[in-house]
Amino acid sequence: MDLIPAPSSAVRRPDEDYPLDAATTLTAPPALADAERWLRTTLSAATGLPLGPGRPGSGIELVEDRTLAAEAYRITVRPGHALLAAGGPAGALWGAQTLRQLLGPDAYRRSPLRREGWVLPGADIADAPRFGWRGALLDVARHFLPKSDVLRFVDLLAAHKLNVLHLHLTDDQGWRVEIKRYPRLTGRGAWRERSMVGYRAGQRRDDRPHGGYYTQDDLREIVAYAAARGVTVVPEIDLPGHTQAAVSAYPELGNTDVVDTAALGVWTDWGVSHNVLNASEETLRFFEGVLEEVLELFPSEFIHLGGDECPKEQWKDSAAAQARIRELGLANEDELQSHLIRHFDGWLADRGRRLIGWDEILEGGLAPGAAVSSWRGFGGGVAAAKAGHDVVMCPEQHVYFDHRQADGPDEPIPVGFVRTLEDVYRFEPVPEQLDEAAARHVIGTQANLWSEFMDSARDIDYRAFPRLVAFAEVAWSELPAEPAERDFAGFEQRLTTHLRALDALGVEYRPADGPHPWQRRPGVLGRPIEGPPPVR
Repeated sequence: MDLIPAPSSAVRRPDEDYPLDAATTLTAPPALADAERWLRTTLSAATGLPLGPGRPGSGIELVEDRTLAAEAYRITVRPGHALLAAGGPAGALWGAQTLRQLLGPDAYRRSPLRREGWVLPGADIADAPRFGWRGALLDVARHFLPKSDVLRFVDLLAAHKLNVLHLHLTDDQGWRVEIKRYPRLTGRGAWRERSMVGYRAGQRRDDRPHGGYYTQDDLREIVAYAAARGVTVVPEIDLPGHTQAAVSAYPELGNTDVVDTAALGVWTDWGVSHNVLNASEETLRFFEGVLEEVLELFPSEFIHLGGDECPKEQWKDSAAAQARIRELGLANEDELQSHLIRHFDGWLADRGRRLIGWDEILEGGLAPGAAVSSWRGFGGGVAAAKAGHDVVMCPEQHVYFDHRQADGPDEPIPVGFVRTLEDVYRFEPVPEQLDEAAARHVIGTQANLWSEFMDSARDIDYRAFPRLVAFAEVAWSELPAEPAERDFAGFEQRLTTHLRALDALGVEYRPADGPHPWQRRPGVLGRPIEGPPPVR
């Protein structure tokens, strides 16, 4: 049983296999309807078996066991009966994913290659996740990804028991969420005239307009589709920096006394634009209006507001910004940024939500309920956890999957740090300098896919996989805390089987021996770049 991510325990019972046939049934109580529906739809498509309803004690049976944690499950397979007991709907969905995995790689296909020979191996499996937040960030602002590809990515997350899709919806290079009261955000802000090609030092453009956005109904569909698979969608609306797309649509949001914001377009560079929001009360009201619609679309507890990489030059030069600093009794521009973040921290808290932002939001203080995405290494996360804030660990040096996977010259757009599959498998999200109480504030971990250099689902597949498989095991399984003690060779052996499942799903992962022919781009940038990526 080459299961990924590795379960808490698994005992093979080789003499107690359960062959499936046309008479095999599938039953579940109403509380586990999502798992029952997904499992029947998925397995029937792959096997050609109807899996009609049956009676308790036979066939494939899902039951609820309140003695288990919400995401925990147990599977017992014996001849004529496969019992999945789950602590709740989420646990049933993760157990259903394991049942599919037990049937082998062909169970990942959408149409049957055969109608006989399907066997659930006799086994006793008990499983539960290490972290509650097991996430992946998908940046659809730099390069727009069609809705169908987002739904496919949700399926891939769920297949690996990852339960958070952090959807980066707005940035300097594009605004991707329909806001009905501010139609120019997508009418103008969703499209740029051209895009930079390769690393920003190259200064090359492709001269092709690029853009797109999700209607509110698109986003409702994505959220519902994800929820039915155990995945929560957390939206990110960046502010006060990374906002040139919004300023280009509504120039009054910018620092109009130092720049002609009416002449701005959606940014065509990578990196960090110096065109940031002003700090007026009117701008606060504008984004409260944006967030009112965002909250209606996304029921997630957390709302990500960015808060990172905000250049202060325009505020330093702006008489209006300086007057605002004096009016609020602030010391400088850094405190002005903190004022904006604290405002929306309180605004979200008043509505029963929690702000999460990149680790820069620590500067200036946070409300008790706010959480931190630690991206600049572990330092921000350590400081936040020690101060009593929840933390999601996503340090760029370890889990930025837009970074290259090898140091060869044929790697496509070789930006950032080299991070191999083994590097990812040996990533430990909880820093050793945290004591037990502070470590409990590390609520999870996340891999980030920034899309400056990924303009299609094919590119995302290549950069994400198979590293996201290793990351999923880090996020789910109780691996040795000491990275050197982890059994990477054993993981690689299990991965050999799992890659066949990715093949069946049509995932164009990076082969172990290097890029696909269509991905090889020798000489695009010359010598590979060592060091941080262009942004975040």
